[in-house]
Amino acid sequence: MTAPRTSSPRVFFYVQHLLGIGHLARASRIASAMAKDGCEVTVVTGGVPVSGFPGPDVISIILPPVVASSAGFSGLADQSGNAVGEEFLSARRDGLLEAFRTAAPDVVIIEAFPFGRRQMRFELLPLLDAIASANPKPKLYSSVRDILQQQKKPGRDEETVNLLRDHFDGVLVHGDPSFVRLEETFPLTAAISDKITYTGIVAPPLPPESTETFDVVVSAGGGAVGRDLIRACLEAASRTAIDRRWLLVTGPNLPEQDFIALTKDAPGNVTVVRFRKDFPSLLRGAELSISQAGYNTVGDLLVTGCRSILVPFTAGGETEQSVRAERLEKLGLALALPEAGLTTDLLVGAIDNALSRPKPSNPDIDLSGAERTAAIIRDFS
Repeated sequence: MTAPRTSSPRVFFYVQHLLGIGHLARASRIASAMAKDGCEVTVVTGGVPVSGFPGPDVISIILPPVVASSAGFSGLADQSGNAVGEEFLSARRDGLLEAFRTAAPDVVIIEAFPFGRRQMRFELLPLLDAIASANPKPKLYSSVRDILQQQKKPGRDEETVNLLRDHFDGVLVHGDPSFVRLEETFPLTAAISDKITYTGIVAPPLPPESTETFDVVVSAGGGAVGRDLIRACLEAASRTAIDRRWLLVTGPNLPEQDFIALTKDAPGNVTVVRFRKDFPSLLRGAELSISQAGYNTVGDLLVTGCRSILVPFTAGGETEQSVRAERLEKLGLALALPEAGLTTDLLVGAIDNALSRPKPSNPDIDLSGAERTAAIIRDFS
């Protein structure tokens, strides 16, 4: 039995961030759009809590947090870095299932899984079983970014297809197919083509102008893996025009000792902060952005039209950001530099190159992914 169509569907949205905060930020933006569209949204998060997410307009349930044990996403640890045991994981699973039963949703959205988040199968496979046995049975969707981490282990893509065909009603791909198509990073897309809906990139509206202006804005996402990029930019700032104002946004997850060291070493034209709520507005007023190539940061760059240098995160065999950076460079929307072997000389040369170019014109890319997702959920529920 399927859930009856309602004017205000109840949505149960699961999101697990393990290293950075990009997954949480994107899911929060989607959840907010669904709430504004009239949905009653429950967001279940399982990573380290981040101030401001998922937002005040949804019901927020926080499971006992876990993080990735390493940059390669192998294993799970608690907030203190200790490996988690069966008792901990069982408590999380039971909490998730209880939250699902209490919410009694019309629609369930699971972020990343089954394309990613295999570490969370201990609780997500039981959730799939609970959804299958619910009466009425809610609709179930996978929510994924446009570019996936490419699997190297045999059988992983086949496993994903089987889970999608057995359990999921659809796949919400948060991208514009004119920019990149799912089959470019998921080779078995043809087997699930009937389930795929492109929503457009989940990006914010054009932000207001900032009351404070920096010439160069450097950001490292959540900060867990951006220390080397921040350090290289700090050195580059000391070798460029001293009247050029720099802002280095390290991210909330940069270890405290690293943050203190960066602040101590910063020259007078550089401000170092962990987080800026007005980050998109700062990009709108900046001459140049230097960042990794995460989904949300690139969305901010496309909206604001800021010049950009992208240094994609590649540790642990990650491929997603490299694909995005290369595609943007090919379209003339950014310059891309390699993370491995990044030097101050290379960075300074790229800065001079980027600043010599005009700011990018408005790209012909759909950036209304949050609002489009809300409309899709309303129509499908």
